Amino acid sequence: MEEIGRPKSWTEELASLVEDTGIRYTGDDHNLSSLSTPSFELKTALEGERVESESLKDQIKGFVKAWGEIAIELGKGCKDVVLQSVLTDDSYIVKKARGPCRVVSGKLSVLNEFLPEDRDPVHAWPVILSVFLVALSVLSLNIKHDNTPIPLVQSHPPTASRILLPDGRNISYHEQGVPADKARYSLIAPHAFLSSRIAGIPGIKSSLLEEFGVRLVTYDLPGFGESDPHPNRTLHSSAMDLLHLTEALEINKFWVAGYSSGAIHTWAALKYIPSKIAGAAMFAPMVNPYDPGMTKEERLGIWEKWTRRRKLMFYLARHFPRFLKFFYRRTFLSGKHGPIDKWLSFSLSEKDQDLTKDPVFKEFWKRDVEESVRQGNVKPFIEEAVLHVSNWGFSLRDLQVEKKCKERGLFDWFKFKASDVECELVGFLEPIHIWQGMEDLVVPSVMSDYVARVLPSAVVHKVENEGHFSYFYLCDECHKMILSTLFGEPQGPVKSIVEEEDDDDGRQESSM
Repeated sequence: MEEIGRPKSWTEELASLVEDTGIRYTGDDHNLSSLSTPSFELKTALEGERVESESLKDQIKGFVKAWGEIAIELGKGCKDVVLQSVLTDDSYIVKKARGPCRVVSGKLSVLNEFLPEDRDPVHAWPVILSVFLVALSVLSLNIKHDNTPIPLVQSHPPTASRILLPDGRNISYHEQGVPADKARYSLIAPHAFLSSRIAGIPGIKSSLLEEFGVRLVTYDLPGFGESDPHPNRTLHSSAMDLLHLTEALEINKFWVAGYSSGAIHTWAALKYIPSKIAGAAMFAPMVNPYDPGMTKEERLGIWEKWTRRRKLMFYLARHFPRFLKFFYRRTFLSGKHGPIDKWLSFSLSEKDQDLTKDPVFKEFWKRDVEESVRQGNVKPFIEEAVLHVSNWGFSLRDLQVEKKCKERGLFDWFKFKASDVECELVGFLEPIHIWQGMEDLVVPSVMSDYVARVLPSAVVHKVENEGHFSYFYLCDECHKMILSTLFGEPQGPVKSIVEEEDDDDGRQESSM
């Protein structure tokens, strides 16, 4: 039987909890120094040696490590709860989200071909999306602080003339050149993206328009400038707006001009109201980059000229147009002015870059943009972007001049077999002139080559060493050459009967 000579100290109690010490005491022996057991080492460490106190840094590391382990376990628990309660097949959230998720995944499945064959899209795309969000967050940080003040978009009082359309909307317009009663030619110009009625033919002199007797009318597209938005805009409705405008202005026959993306409205006019149009003038005309009539080489030649951001804008406009709102609100609808190439996501040729640095161009562009965004509504811009890349409802081939003969039935064949077959020309029969800068990086020259291929009757004027803006903006010599090509020698305004009589009297007096 063991004999305990004295009560155990706290060190001995602690050692006894660690392991069985095997200590045996007798009544006379109280010398702990004779003990040779494993507990002796613990006792010596606790009593004989001083243990160094733990540093604050080590304490913080231990605290963080402990809380990290707790957070991991808590996350695992939450994940299990979500999997077992929320993401089950019969849960309300899964039932509501299953259909939209399938639609989105179906649209995005086309992107799976860009993944390596050994990568599962379910695992790869979340990683790619996470990296994209992190990169976007980093790029959004303003690391360099520029003290240069950013000009704000200014508001201007209304200045446009307006007419009421049959559907109750108002459309605003602006006139230049000679008045209606003295005009030899009427030229109507729809504007391009991020532009307005102010643009027209930028910088054209009134004296030049008077020299050729031209009445130039420009108007705001629905939702731009001072024109009311259209609830369901299409290229057909765009052509009808143009028709109603010219009828209200009592213009019977007119030329139509289309610059850059504004050319899509010119193409629509040639298709839907050809009898009202005397001819068309195009300047770097935009066509649908997804046009199925293009060859693989033509499509590649167009897309390779564009920046990645511009390609992304076209892709979003075609598949996910709602996402354009995010980009537009951060650029030209932000209430501030910015670089033209960044605002519209394209590259500029060297000559275009020089032009955009010109103070006159800057002031003209600034005022035009302010008029374009005056309503602050993002919807018209999204509609315009979608019109560029969606199904137009017609093809450019429909405008090609062809001979179409009337089909006859069997009875008509016997009755009129001796007569000539009745044929007529179809397509757009009036002249089409296209000016294309060969250094244009915004609307590549391949687009004009495509137009020339499907519309052999169109005359393409290839302008060497010119970009997208340099030939159309603020160039007096260019403007005179354009009007000379369209209208021939300048004849001035149409003279009234009184003026003609005065001229005749003057000539008679001078001959006496």
